[in-house]
Amino acid sequence: MRAFFASWLPSPATANRREQLRAAAGALLGIVLTALLSQALLKSTHAAAFLVAPIGASSVLLFALPSSPLAQPWSAIGGNVISGLLGVACVRWLGHSLPLPLLAGVACGAAIAAMFALRCLHPPGGAVALTTVIGGAAVQAAGFEFVLMTVLADTVLLVLMAITYNNLTGRSYPHVQQAAHINPHATKDAVPTVRLGFKPEDLDAVLQQHNQVLDISRDDLESLFMQTEQRAYNRRFGIIHCADIMSRDVISAEFGTGLAEAWSQMRTHRVAALPVLNRARRVIGIVTQSDFLEHGGLDDYGSIRQQLQRFLRKSGVTHTEKAEVVGQIMSAHPTTARIDTPIVDLVPLMADSGFHHIPIVDQEQRFVGIVTQSDLLAALYESRFAEAAA
Repeated sequence: MRAFFASWLPSPATANRREQLRAAAGALLGIVLTALLSQALLKSTHAAAFLVAPIGASSVLLFALPSSPLAQPWSAIGGNVISGLLGVACVRWLGHSLPLPLLAGVACGAAIAAMFALRCLHPPGGAVALTTVIGGAAVQAAGFEFVLMTVLADTVLLVLMAITYNNLTGRSYPHVQQAAHINPHATKDAVPTVRLGFKPEDLDAVLQQHNQVLDISRDDLESLFMQTEQRAYNRRFGIIHCADIMSRDVISAEFGTGLAEAWSQMRTHRVAALPVLNRARRVIGIVTQSDFLEHGGLDDYGSIRQQLQRFLRKSGVTHTEKAEVVGQIMSAHPTTARIDTPIVDLVPLMADSGFHHIPIVDQEQRFVGIVTQSDLLAALYESRFAEAAA
């Protein structure tokens, strides 16, 4: 019997105590501020006139599950308001002909059907629809005004609180759907990481076969699968960190390094990129051959030599719109990795996102080396070769 009832329990939460407290504090602030602002906007002192109970359920989704498809702004606002409107319509048109239990069921069922159709499924919407049916004489007398004033104001205010609080506490909200795997070279080939293993269409087929609503977005689910594959690779072949394969004696530049000097260094050492460091040896950018070509306007290959010489030559004046130093053409805030980052984490960046060079930093964010596509390819080859030899 004990095992039977234990099987009803959900699996333990994966969120740590800090995340749980973050969500609880967000709901606390969100409800308090929503109530105060709604009370001021609607100019009412009666709680039922400016705060509806389903907003409490919405706060759970918006602050504890901000990446859920059920918690996005359109889901919350559209779900609550549309459900409320349908609930009021059911009371107005069917209230005299249906018993209360059946009327409540019709209102909730219609709300769910409408939320599915309009892609705004939001569980508290069912509670809003039910509230319009059993909320009493005052709610039924207010009718559509109750939905378009109280429900709409409460939901919009709570969503605004969620946008502010989640982003201030490190949670992206609204949750931006990740773009499809786009080949950075603008060809029809699939990106390298999906040429082997599971493909996006495999995930789509499984989700369609599963045929149930999941409280996680498709792109998040795909990302979790990819991360699981990376962890499985580490477990099978061992973890190789960036510190093990990076180049340490790296030619670098500063913000004020002249363009001609930087270009000469790249040609002399036969490298395609230079990390740009500040005096504290922290990475502030990266300059590549592509940056020279792009900013030099080198699209006419017939005269590329003359154009490049003109671009590298100093103007000789103190004020000019022409780029003179590396800092003016570098890509600022480049993607970096730490020395203890497993190299499999770099595979999607280099294979799919088109990065050819990843600067490596230590625990104090100081530059210590660089990993190139050649370094990564050699390391992965050697790790598989060693596994085969064993």
